[in-house]
Amino acid sequence: MGTVSRGVRNAFRNVIRTGSIVFILAISIAMALVMLLALKSVQAKIASVKSSVGNTITVAPAGVRGFEGGGDLLTTTDLNAVGALPHVSKMTETLSDRLTPGTDTNLQASLTPGSFGNRQQGRAGFGVEGGGGRFGAAQRTFTMPIMVTGVDDLSVAQALNIDNLKITSGSEFDATKDTGSALVGTDLAAKNNLKPGSTFQGYGTNITVAGIYDSGNRFLNSSFVMPISSLERLSNQAGQVSTAIVQVDSIDNLNSVKDAIASKLGNKADVTTSQEQTDQIIQPLENIKTISLYSLIGALVAGSVIIFLTMLMVVRERRKEIGVLKAIGASNIKITAQFVVEALSLTVMAGVLGTVVGFFAANPILNALVVSGASSGQGGPGGGGFRGGGMMVRFAGGLNGVGNTLRDLHAVVGYDILTYGALAVLVIAVVGSAIPAFMISKVRPAEVMRND
Repeated sequence: MGTVSRGVRNAFRNVIRTGSIVFILAISIAMALVMLLALKSVQAKIASVKSSVGNTITVAPAGVRGFEGGGDLLTTTDLNAVGALPHVSKMTETLSDRLTPGTDTNLQASLTPGSFGNRQQGRAGFGVEGGGGRFGAAQRTFTMPIMVTGVDDLSVAQALNIDNLKITSGSEFDATKDTGSALVGTDLAAKNNLKPGSTFQGYGTNITVAGIYDSGNRFLNSSFVMPISSLERLSNQAGQVSTAIVQVDSIDNLNSVKDAIASKLGNKADVTTSQEQTDQIIQPLENIKTISLYSLIGALVAGSVIIFLTMLMVVRERRKEIGVLKAIGASNIKITAQFVVEALSLTVMAGVLGTVVGFFAANPILNALVVSGASSGQGGPGGGGFRGGGMMVRFAGGLNGVGNTLRDLHAVVGYDILTYGALAVLVIAVVGSAIPAFMISKVRPAEVMRND
């Protein structure tokens, strides 16, 4: 007990030096803690991406992209065989359609065609409103259609790269039942004065607004979503599927399942994976992971060097004291233990202060790493390209996938992190005092007393 108490008291023999050392060492420990938190957060996010975003396969009718192209839609019979394949953990089906305001629905479109819409859709004669144009052809203007997507699982919107989708009022519908209800985008709802409980006309029947959603995207906010069974019934497309999102149990099985689906459906479907998108998301995370790892090592080394230089200086200052202790019978182990306790006392104080600093600094520093990692990655957030229908397909196809993933990166201090921090403090104290302790064993009382 005497050795421990002397070691603790010795840590405060020079208050100014102790305060300076504790402060500098605390910064090093805080940085090590922050980098450890960042490292664990990034590792967890990478694992999450690989198990969710990175393990999806999109199955679309061959030759069909939204409302462009040509061919036949897939059927539930086709996709039942896909859902039974090994390593397929989940499959979500979507059906897309569009309504013409004034014809199929009493809703007014919240989007205006603009030059792009008039050029693309006017040529097809969709919603033509007459007039003369170039080359003697009719000048075509049109009213924007209203996109509707049927889903059998709302997680297709909320789990696949669409973390910003929020229900702003009302509630979700049961996607597994033909409820005849819908979730309406904020822009479309505002244009038509809709709120939860309101009804609007579509396909010649009343559709009830279950809730209003905000996707953070103007195109999606001008559309609405309903149960796929309701859309099949109302649009006379029973058993038809525009797109299927297949989730695989592991990214390692992604390619084999893709090949199996392609073999099963043949030329009926175009099968693509999320591998490219996953790489875009993981690359900046790997950059952050590398920075965090090297910074963690650097912070631990810096802390060890600080305590090493401190104890080296202390041992040199107390050579006479060490010689006297040895002369009166103190063993090398006992004297070394006293200095180790002193080093541990300094490190523990710095550790407590560093933990507090690290707790508050973790997320700001992690945000700075996110900016650094994203800028050196694959170009940052990816914009989802939207043309025609297939709203939920685009949900799965990369709307702000990288940006959303990085924005969702947060450091969380748990008991495991505090345990690692305590171990780091112990390692810094022991390593930093090891060489000075060796020097203590070399001190000879006779030489010290003679040279004094």
